[in-house]
Amino acid sequence: MFRHLITPPWAVRCALPEAAVQEVEEAVRAGETAHRGELRVAVEGALDPVPLYRDQTARERALEVFAQLRVWDTEENCGVLIYLLLADRQVEIVADRGMHARIGTETWAAICADMETSFRRGDFKAGLLNGLTAIHTLLAREYPATGRNPNELPDRPEVIR
Repeated sequence: MFRHLITPPWAVRCALPEAAVQEVEEAVRAGETAHRGELRVAVEGALDPVPLYRDQTARERALEVFAQLRVWDTEENCGVLIYLLLADRQVEIVADRGMHARIGTETWAAICADMETSFRRGDFKAGLLNGLTAIHTLLAREYPATGRNPNELPDRPEVIR
């Protein structure tokens, strides 16, 4: 709880400066050409006091953000959210139901664990880029691109204040 209360609003910009945000955006855009999945990245510095008081977990918050950003609203129900909670250096991956059932919890958890290793070192850009590479590889295998592959969701990471 204390980490959330002392994390300033500008902490996200320190962890992910504009150049890093642009690299992540380009990685999302480039990777989506190989598969039909739609990825969103959301980064939040800290939880507000009310969710903290309610003991909201990073997973619960990720599910809220998944809905708020309408990641579920794709033609093939193929949305994936990478949610980074900076104060806890925790990452959650939320995927649409069909995609989640096909890929499985263990696979998503392994990708999260790899990303969190970089986050613990303070290397947020590398963690996100490595996670995106792993997810793009997985989705290219499970949901390869077909002739029509529209970009349905924004590629730019969402910084939640």
